[in-house]
Amino acid sequence: FTIDLSTELTVNDYAAADILRKSQKPVILVANKYDNPGLEENVYNIYELGFGEPVRVSAIHKFGIEQLESEIIKRFKSLDITKNPEKEIKKELTDICILGKPNAGKSSLVNALLGEEKVIVSDIPGTTRDITDTEVSFEEKAYNLIDTAGLRRRGKIERGVEKFSALRSLNAIERSDIVVLLIDGNKGVTSQDLHIAQHALEGEKGLVIAINKIDILDEDKKNWIIRTLRRRFTFIPWAPVIFLSAKNKKNIFQIFRIADEINFERKKRIDTPVLNSFLQKITYKHMPASSKTKKPKFMFGSQVDTEPPKFLLFFRHAKNLHFSYPRYLENEIRKEYGFTGTAINIKVKASVGKEKKEKK
Repeated sequence: FTIDLSTELTVNDYAAADILRKSQKPVILVANKYDNPGLEENVYNIYELGFGEPVRVSAIHKFGIEQLESEIIKRFKSLDITKNPEKEIKKELTDICILGKPNAGKSSLVNALLGEEKVIVSDIPGTTRDITDTEVSFEEKAYNLIDTAGLRRRGKIERGVEKFSALRSLNAIERSDIVVLLIDGNKGVTSQDLHIAQHALEGEKGLVIAINKIDILDEDKKNWIIRTLRRRFTFIPWAPVIFLSAKNKKNIFQIFRIADEINFERKKRIDTPVLNSFLQKITYKHMPASSKTKKPKFMFGSQVDTEPPKFLLFFRHAKNLHFSYPRYLENEIRKEYGFTGTAINIKVKASVGKEKKEKK
């Protein structure tokens, strides 16, 4: 239960304390912002909440964090929690969402991967309305296949059932690890396929582009599709492409193998010293351009998260950085470290401390 030590206790603080007492849960009281000696007298007011001695911390300066961690561990030990050997350990699943236009062959692909006719298949577009989740094993690994309704252009989506089916399909992206964009090879790449890929990119998911119905495609048609992909999918050059036939079960299990590779890439973490050394090199090689007097300069950066990989980079005069520079950084990071098949997130922030010193 965290209290702001720099201000007086509020009505909300007392209301929260009352709720916590009624819950009968163990409570650790934390007095945050304990970085000013003049605030010591405010600590005594906190005793009014009825939770005893607070742990004094300053989150921003990392003061008292070790004491808080020790208190948390102490409370856990007092609860005497024991493992239940009879409780079934849930196997880790990779959620794979199959997306595409109506009649691209999504349900046929799911049935082929499952080895059984579990999902209704029809030549009539829009047969699939509900989202179905099915667990399947391949080479001793577990996967959850999410079959979705076909996504049509926004203007062509009818009100009612179809509209809600489309919304559920987009929601399926959020709970998936990998999105497989299934394209009808006989019809080629369309603008709607680009929109679907954009949804996956905005969700920061792994992405595989799968061209279906290769059993009816000749070499000229395949080469035409490859050229079209290179021209129209320039915003996701890192997405792997596979050609398959759901009907003949040709090349379909590559989806699982590629999903494993992408999962590995999404969990990859680059050590901060190694990353900074590399970033210093590439920013010196291609200095940030700016029309402003104060030129941006890279200071330091780190990878702050995985799944998807997220990077936080600090620049002096970051607001003067050209909008295309983060794309350059992303391309160079991918060349050096891979991250094939997954979106990555790069955020640029101003190195405030350095800029303040300059002003002084």
